Amino acid sequence: MRRSNSGLTGSLLGVGLPGGRTGGTASGRVGAWRYALLAAIIAVGCLYAAPNLFPPDFALQVTVDNADRSVDADLLAEIEALVGQAGIEVIGSERIPDGGLIRVTSSEDQLRASALLRDHLNPAGEERQYVVALNLASTTPLWLRDIGGEPMALGLDLKGGAHFVLQVDMEQALAKRLGDEVEKVKDMLREQRVRYRRTDDAVRGHSIRMGFVTAQLRDRAITIIEEEFREPSYTLAEADVDGRPGFVITVQQAKVDEIESNAIEQNLTGLRNRINQLGVAEPLVQKLGGSRIVIDLPGVQDSADAKRKINKFANLEFRLVAAANDRPSEIDEWPYEGRVVKLNKRVILTGDRVTHAVQGRDQESGLPQVNITLDSQGGEMFHDATAPNIGRGMAVIFIEHKPIVTVEEIDGERVETHGSRPEKRVISVATIQAALGYNFRITGLSLREAQELAFLLRAGALAAPMYIVEERTVGASLGEENIERGMLAVVVGFILVLVFMAFYYKVFGLVADIALTLNLVILVAVMSLLGATLTLPGIAGIVLTVGMAVDANVLIFSRVREELKSKPPVQAIQAGYDRAFLTILDANVTTLFVALILLAIGSGPVAGFAVTLSIGIVTSMFTAIFGSRALVHLIYGSRRVEKVLI
Repeated sequence: MRRSNSGLTGSLLGVGLPGGRTGGTASGRVGAWRYALLAAIIAVGCLYAAPNLFPPDFALQVTVDNADRSVDADLLAEIEALVGQAGIEVIGSERIPDGGLIRVTSSEDQLRASALLRDHLNPAGEERQYVVALNLASTTPLWLRDIGGEPMALGLDLKGGAHFVLQVDMEQALAKRLGDEVEKVKDMLREQRVRYRRTDDAVRGHSIRMGFVTAQLRDRAITIIEEEFREPSYTLAEADVDGRPGFVITVQQAKVDEIESNAIEQNLTGLRNRINQLGVAEPLVQKLGGSRIVIDLPGVQDSADAKRKINKFANLEFRLVAAANDRPSEIDEWPYEGRVVKLNKRVILTGDRVTHAVQGRDQESGLPQVNITLDSQGGEMFHDATAPNIGRGMAVIFIEHKPIVTVEEIDGERVETHGSRPEKRVISVATIQAALGYNFRITGLSLREAQELAFLLRAGALAAPMYIVEERTVGASLGEENIERGMLAVVVGFILVLVFMAFYYKVFGLVADIALTLNLVILVAVMSLLGATLTLPGIAGIVLTVGMAVDANVLIFSRVREELKSKPPVQAIQAGYDRAFLTILDANVTTLFVALILLAIGSGPVAGFAVTLSIGIVTSMFTAIFGSRALVHLIYGSRRVEKVLI
């Protein structure tokens, strides 16, 4: 007797459970909304995977580094003409916020044009006016970008990105530390009422020099500070300072090495914080030798902005307005809003004590401001300095180190020497209305200044200025040939799997091939939407995902073949899917847990592998179970089946 197929095909589209029962007609069990849902997911997947078909152009991004300058249409045309005259093909140019973009055909042309524009826009010996950065310009159609469609970011080992090498100015780091030590000495002597001579040039090389009126004052001063400045970090000795009795504190090499090591570690921490705020996926920030730092930014979207913020060294100083009883040697004159203000040289606080800073607006005036939170020690220092000075003025000094590039001709070769020049200006002078503590605000800034100051303070102060000594776009770290062969292996392997599945499992194999292809499309779409960075380990995760998806189909089809020995085709198909489901679920969930653990505790390549594997597991389960089941139902679910090609 032939069994009726009625009601057995209805659950083929859904994710069945072992021992599930069916009933009713096929049309009663399979709702059109399920097909609509599958079609919608496929359509959305294809839509958001499509941007990956549009490779970006090599481009040069020119932005201003001076508020008095701008990148207008005339300058953009001048730049385009200059690049064209050098024999570099320009395939397009456009205005962007705060700058312009010049598109060229290759990375070699990009590097040549970059050197040309740097020399033209920033002549040697003059203050830098423009930032010329290497970039990859999107070619994705505007309508796709308007709905959030962007290509998947590729890691440096696949596609490249921005690569910087920064030189840490160790002399500045040492000078800053010795300057702090000078202030410490002066504080200790003030507390004991020991008068000293003017100390404008107290720091000379690796030593601190301080003079006194008499030898007795000098001897008393040595007694006060000798416990703080002792061997093996320092040596303290009597000496003549500008013809008067004094002492010299010399920093020993072990202490110099410690200061330099701390400086580069603090700069590493500050750079990592800055890059994290830029939203760059899987960046590389590490030491190179004793005084350099390497930064790789894969998939960076705005390299000019990243370059400007990475190369920015800024800090704050808080000083009291000079009082009537301050000695002339302790007073500096500063220009501020068309007038001169006299400030005490003593720095009561620096930006190093800032734990949080956010740009906002004054509720009354609507002008930009920066709201600042200090750490516990900084709050105490600020309170101790402001409490006894209510009614006195306090100034905020903004310190920025401008990069300087000196160009010389040596033996017919162009040699660049990099350095930095500190630029200080008073940005605010206000009367202390009450004792200040951990929270306060800074006004008197433009919107851009407030945004950048908040960013730099929030990211953490740098211990020493840095300047970029190398910038380039990088390709695959394992070599283009290896990458091409690796991608070829993936494509060939995928095609062989498709051919084998179609040959061995017939119609079901073709269904599996369609499900595998959809799996890759949806996986790429999800990674593009999430902004995940694809690296070589990520490709390994995709390959593993394909293998697991194939494995799921093999489990299902093998189970269907077993069921066909004792059941009619439609019942065997349903039972095969139902009974393979828990096995597939168990295997995939177990692997997903491992991937999530790797994602939680790993970083760099490990995290890249975990991201693609985690997403791939979810998409492969959807396509292998939900997607393939829907396709099988379309083929076998609407008619009586005598034979199944499996």
